[in-house]
Amino acid sequence: MFNGRTIEDLTYKETVDKIVELNEHIKSFWSSAHGWAPIEAADLLSKSRLDWLVSLSHSLYKWETNSQNESENGDLILAWANLGTLVEGSMKFFLSVFYNDYKNDINALKRSGKQVDPDGAMFNGLRTFFEKSVWLGTECKDKNDWLIKIQMNRNAIHAYKDRDIEDFKIFKLQVNKYLSFLIDLLERVPYPDNYYGPNLSIR
Repeated sequence: MFNGRTIEDLTYKETVDKIVELNEHIKSFWSSAHGWAPIEAADLLSKSRLDWLVSLSHSLYKWETNSQNESENGDLILAWANLGTLVEGSMKFFLSVFYNDYKNDINALKRSGKQVDPDGAMFNGLRTFFEKSVWLGTECKDKNDWLIKIQMNRNAIHAYKDRDIEDFKIFKLQVNKYLSFLIDLLERVPYPDNYYGPNLSIR
């Protein structure tokens, strides 16, 4: 809750404003985390394109006004790809911060018998890892179901056969839920003190 308002009370633009702000924070703090984060985690974060998460956050503004006529379905597919890539990137960021825990986890992702670092993981592998090793108790099913929904709609960009891609009203609702997801991840991330942490309030 922010100043008496919940995330669900935000307009689409306010939601995107906050997503941009939080991903800007991630880029500014975590792209140069040497001296604070463990060395391997800091190295991984420093080479990751956290700036692209910021750019993709700005891209969400494109979908504030619904497309019309012949471009509507095409733009909706691109919108889902935009959102899905942000969700995937946020999961990679989170696991990069906790890289030492991730690499020692029994469920750490592997490909051809070799462990896969978070920056090289695919959406489905990330989702499965979070289901097994990150989400706790009752939150697990809801969060995993949401990730499956985002993954399926994001994957429409690869598809030729018919599938349900819903509409811009549903898409905007999912952008709102992404903000909740991002805040949840950031609330779990350690900082030297509150001064360095993200501002989760709404101005």
